[in-house]
Amino acid sequence: MPGTPHEPESGAGAPRSGRPSGKATLRDVAERAGVSAMTASRVLRDDPRVHPATRDRVRAAAAALGYRPNELARRLRLGRGTGLVGLVVTNLANPFYSRLALGVDSVLAPDGLKTVIGNTGQDLDAERDLVADLVARRVDGIIAVPVGNDQRHLAAAAAEGVPVVLASRPPEGFAADCVLVDDFGGARDATARLIARGHRRIGFLGSPPTVYTGTERLRGYRSALAEAGLPADERYVRQGQTQPHQAERAATELLGLPDPPTALFCSNNRNTIGAFRALRATRSATALAGFDDFELADALGLPLTLVTYDSDELGRAAGRLLRNHTRDHPPEPTPPPSPQRLVLTTELVEYGA
Repeated sequence: MPGTPHEPESGAGAPRSGRPSGKATLRDVAERAGVSAMTASRVLRDDPRVHPATRDRVRAAAAALGYRPNELARRLRLGRGTGLVGLVVTNLANPFYSRLALGVDSVLAPDGLKTVIGNTGQDLDAERDLVADLVARRVDGIIAVPVGNDQRHLAAAAAEGVPVVLASRPPEGFAADCVLVDDFGGARDATARLIARGHRRIGFLGSPPTVYTGTERLRGYRSALAEAGLPADERYVRQGQTQPHQAERAATELLGLPDPPTALFCSNNRNTIGAFRALRATRSATALAGFDDFELADALGLPLTLVTYDSDELGRAAGRLLRNHTRDHPPEPTPPPSPQRLVLTTELVEYGA
């Protein structure tokens, strides 16, 4: 019979022409090789029962036509996922997210999962639309850094069976695995370091109040002041900056006060960069500390205290948690009894001291 291990497929004459390279279908490959579409499909699935000569002809035809199988359709026919994972972030201009994405991809790519990155620009409506689109595209899972506390769209995705893991911020209103950084402890330690150096008027530059990391780091800043018996003077607090130029303007305002702060603590690298620009423009000797290390921080030419952590590991940990929930990669050896909450530790580094 045609296609058996002992007899070559009939029609083994000269290969026939097909569609232009890159546009070929399975039927084109079969026609060029002189076999049935079913036999061509078996070859491309590496079915060992196909005669070697037939296998060689089909593969040669596929190569000549530039045929690429529809992997998505194949996976869906087999009842498997699409092989796609959505990574939802708030600000692709922030280098933190590129490190996060690299960490996620390093874990998922070896399992054949492709990461699709979407940027929300700190806009909740954009995040809702992006999550809805990912669910409609039947992604195998979503790793998200949510904009704020309204996470009903993420809860809805999880309720529809899409695994959801949160990075950097915890779930609100639904159960999900998450990977966090010790935001409170890192900010408290950095502020305490400034206090230990004699500073009593310390300013704070932070993210919008709706951002979990910003509120936790503000809480750590205030805790360090309280532990030292210092008042938390709200004149020295500026929140809402998401870009360096906004942070530069806020820092300039603080430096222009009648009794300006002698030190600034910044809740993320975007605020630290903006504060540095303000210090340079005003030729101020104000001390600077911030959360998040960043490239060239050691080359700024001023004393700088930074809270650091492994942002790649944040992505890797999120990837591992998500992988345990995807259909193609069941948990090993058994699923955890409840959602996992991992917290990465921080440390202080000094530059230019």
